[in-house]
Amino acid sequence: MFEFKLPDLGEGIAEGEILKWHVTEGGQVVEDAPLVDVETDKAAVTIPSPRGGRIASLRGKVGDTVNVGDVIVVVDDGAEAPETAPAKAKPAAAPAVAPAQVSPQVGTQVGAQVGAQVGAQVGAGAPTGPRRPVPAAPATRRLARELKVDINQVPATGPAGRVTPEDVHRFAAGGSAAPAPAATPARHAPPPPEHVAAREVRDDTAFAEFAAHASATIPFLELEPLPDFRHEGPVQVEALRSIRRKVARKMVTSMTLVPHVAHMDDADVTQLENFRLRERDRRQGAAGGKLTLMAFVIKAVTSGLRATPAFNASLDPFREEIIYKKYYNIGFAADTGRGLVVPVIHGTETRSIVDISEQIADKAARARAGTLPPDEMRGGTFTITNVGPLGGTALLATINYPEVAILGMGRVQEKPVVRDGQIVIRKILPLTLAFDHRVADGADAARFVGELARQLSDPNLLLLET
Repeated sequence: MFEFKLPDLGEGIAEGEILKWHVTEGGQVVEDAPLVDVETDKAAVTIPSPRGGRIASLRGKVGDTVNVGDVIVVVDDGAEAPETAPAKAKPAAAPAVAPAQVSPQVGTQVGAQVGAQVGAQVGAGAPTGPRRPVPAAPATRRLARELKVDINQVPATGPAGRVTPEDVHRFAAGGSAAPAPAATPARHAPPPPEHVAAREVRDDTAFAEFAAHASATIPFLELEPLPDFRHEGPVQVEALRSIRRKVARKMVTSMTLVPHVAHMDDADVTQLENFRLRERDRRQGAAGGKLTLMAFVIKAVTSGLRATPAFNASLDPFREEIIYKKYYNIGFAADTGRGLVVPVIHGTETRSIVDISEQIADKAARARAGTLPPDEMRGGTFTITNVGPLGGTALLATINYPEVAILGMGRVQEKPVVRDGQIVIRKILPLTLAFDHRVADGADAARFVGELARQLSDPNLLLLET
């Protein structure tokens, strides 16, 4: 029997939701054939079977959330079952992914979606000690490094076995571990009715503990539990998971840590729109043929970031340092139907507008299909979000932390404006720059958006100066 455990799906990913099984219990599977689709908080990936044989058991249903290192399927490959310790004996810590359990082909088949980390973990000569990555937030891992603590040795008290900053501080101080919470069962959607009462008891306890901690930390903050909306009428409950949960965490982090300020301006894109539509029709079917307005804005933003490096930076509040990035990776918000993701176009300073337009179409399509690998959503230095195609005159977007600025685009509209004393109809693009006031000031934002509007107003300037 071969027990296949959920492999490491990328940096910072500790769990995934089962979207679809490609096999059934009792059925046959061949090596490297699709086994299961798993969605993380970054993307959906198809994991191939590392062994061929009969499916002895599936350790999860569609909708279940499983942790990295958990056994998700048992394959009867004809090999003898491994020896196990007596039931009453205390087992030693077992490796989450042993070298002999997963073939090197797994890393090859999953490819860019799973990343080279899987192949590295399952390759020959890997250590035989515990391999499972400890569930912990990136900030917690950084704290452990700064305190010179091996995070793998820290007893976890957070939800789903996650190591918290308090756990790290307690371990660094040499204190004893806090009582570990009871094991959390796999989450199902929707929860079975018979478990609702028990779940509410656990939720009330967890909420009380969290509220007490938050109130003690933040002055005047008083959290109250939500009312029971079922008393007012019928409701539908849906678990917050995968991409939607990742968005929630990112937004809370950004709005809690970053003092947002917004600067708004309009760009007259009449000439640019005429040029873009003419070229789009002429290039129909060619590379970058869709030639969206976003491609021109990305190119103009890249030029602006080179002139105003404060908006292409990150602030480290722990070291009190500003990191100015000398590379330009522009992300754009994409609505996938499962939540908001931000594909990143790397090296925009060296790409043409046609190339950028082609990249936008390709990455947006794969993001909507759930096949965009995590590597193509990492490394962004600045983000643009465009609600124009959906409607709306303007928006104030939340900064994509740890970046320090985000540009919001509204809908291009024909408006009467005054030019040389005459009222004329022009195509106007509303722009809103939300930025981190710890890093930049209003004057910086005014200059940045003003120059952006100037370049977008004249395609000749845009082509010459970018």
